[in-house]
Amino acid sequence: MKLLLVEDDEMIAMTLAQVLANYHYTVDQAADGQIAWEMVTRYQYDLILLDVIIPKLDGVSLCRQLRFSGYQMPILLLTALDSTSDRVNGLEAGADDYVIKPFNMPELLARIKALLRRGKVTLSSEVLTWEALKFDPDTGEVFYGENLLHLTPKEYHLLELFLRNPGRIFSRSIILDRLWLMDESPGEEAVTTHIKGLRQKLKSAGMTTDLIETVYGLGYRLKQPEKNEDPIKVSPVEDSLMMDNQPLFSQNQHYIRQTQCIEHLKQLRQKYQESLPEKVTIFAQTLSQLQSRILEDNLRKKTEINIHQLAGSLGSFGFSDASNFAKEIEAIFKNNPNLQESQIKRFQEFIEELKKIIDQSASSLSHNITIPEPLEVNHVIVSPYLLIIDDDPILREHVQREAISWGYQVEITPDIQGGRHAIEQNPPDIILLDLSFPETHENGIVLLKEVHQTKPEIPIFVLSSNNELSERLEVARLGARAFLNKSIPIKEILKIITQTLNQTTENAKILVVDDDPNQLNLIRALLEPWGFQITTLENTQRFWEILEITNPNLLILDIEMPDFNGIELCQVVRNDVRWTNLPILFLSFHSDPETIYQVFRVGADDYVNKPIIGPELIARILNRLDRTQLRKKLGKILT
Repeated sequence: MKLLLVEDDEMIAMTLAQVLANYHYTVDQAADGQIAWEMVTRYQYDLILLDVIIPKLDGVSLCRQLRFSGYQMPILLLTALDSTSDRVNGLEAGADDYVIKPFNMPELLARIKALLRRGKVTLSSEVLTWEALKFDPDTGEVFYGENLLHLTPKEYHLLELFLRNPGRIFSRSIILDRLWLMDESPGEEAVTTHIKGLRQKLKSAGMTTDLIETVYGLGYRLKQPEKNEDPIKVSPVEDSLMMDNQPLFSQNQHYIRQTQCIEHLKQLRQKYQESLPEKVTIFAQTLSQLQSRILEDNLRKKTEINIHQLAGSLGSFGFSDASNFAKEIEAIFKNNPNLQESQIKRFQEFIEELKKIIDQSASSLSHNITIPEPLEVNHVIVSPYLLIIDDDPILREHVQREAISWGYQVEITPDIQGGRHAIEQNPPDIILLDLSFPETHENGIVLLKEVHQTKPEIPIFVLSSNNELSERLEVARLGARAFLNKSIPIKEILKIITQTLNQTTENAKILVVDDDPNQLNLIRALLEPWGFQITTLENTQRFWEILEITNPNLLILDIEMPDFNGIELCQVVRNDVRWTNLPILFLSFHSDPETIYQVFRVGADDYVNKPIIGPELIARILNRLDRTQLRKKLGKILT
């Protein structure tokens, strides 16, 4: 469990951090309230230990600010102040408990454990088991059979993380955020190293099955025990915690998308196989000329282009061996103006391999293509920021309370001028705007028009007790997302707002640039069932035109393309201030360090090797889109 200790007394902070570490807590530290606030907005904590008298922003004010902003983690106040009024002030500010200095360490630990148990996180005392493995949270001992395992703190935390979250995939970046201190900042390879060490210790203790399963392209998860073994026991609180961090799509939505995707890919694979005879015909002509020792330049160029496309697309459709074969043939043509007899023979064998693929049935597709599970991509939780502009104090209070329970950060203002100022200082993710303000000459229509003109990206929901068609029409013309009558239950209002925010990520626009139409069709088939709006482009001459027309949320580029290659296009994009934060992901079968270095040097955000693996591609796209939204929200909070 990850705690934040906010204490300006260096000796107390050092002592507390050491004791908590001995009890298997990961502890970040802050010496003043302002730093603590910034850390909470950046990182996820399970509990905050908060001294009352600290510099810059005192503990009670920080506690109040956290609760006002929608943060729900348990807060335990630490202070030397022992008066009734001090206790009341702390609890009224939103603290969950209050410990007086000097405190008894066993009592403090017991209170921490109780708060975690009552909150969203559980420290269940029940022994966790997996096959013959026994993990005792109370004693901190781990046994496999009769063998006691001697684990490092990080190995212990890794094991606990997987045992408490069976079936859940953790990427390396998420594991870093969960288990490492803020000031440690290791690379993701540290996670790989510790998992390797944990696996080795489990194997040395006698475990024959890998407890931690690598999910290619996504991360790691606890492997399910064999059918005759009891599943990991998970308490109801732990189960609710797992459901709190909902994936982007529900299980039912995932099943529908999975079915759609598989069916579409079957059709694509069949069409792909039907396109191969044309390529074989071209290759047969090339082979004939090679054997005659006269290869025309036009035919050679056409052959090289087709082989390059096959090197990427064959593997994406499940023909990984043929894809590797195509890469070998591409290298032969690229590095040898005049092919040797052995190389010509190898090219002939490649043609025969393609003929075998053409004859294969498409019925085996489901065994070759993996569809992703719902993914967790958020490595930091930042609640959406809702601004409520309404002069009705009772309605404001009810909406605010409900919105906070839905996980929103909420700010309220009773008039138009206050709303205008709030939007200017800290633009919200969404606005709930009343239209009627009897105490002023301005009404909500005025502000709606202003925001529509200056910040059209902010969705505005209008509240009104009026049901006139003319007012509804005016609101619609000014770009409001919805017209909500005040008679609608508040829960329904929040439901509508939340659906709108979810659609923002699901309807993300992606521009894919690749000279291989088969790759474009495959990417479209993989991504469209997941709600993305896909625009594909083969002709790089039209790149800038299409980029400006589509205004995408993410750009996918191939490296080797005619006219302009992907690296050149990335340079052009990064040279324009409008596209500074546009996520750019490269797809290529090149894996040499020089190419990868060059790609990231020109401004790429991510790099995925062909052949395309569905789970990896979707995970990386969702992760990049999520980080972009997160960066925008953090920018709002910290400015």
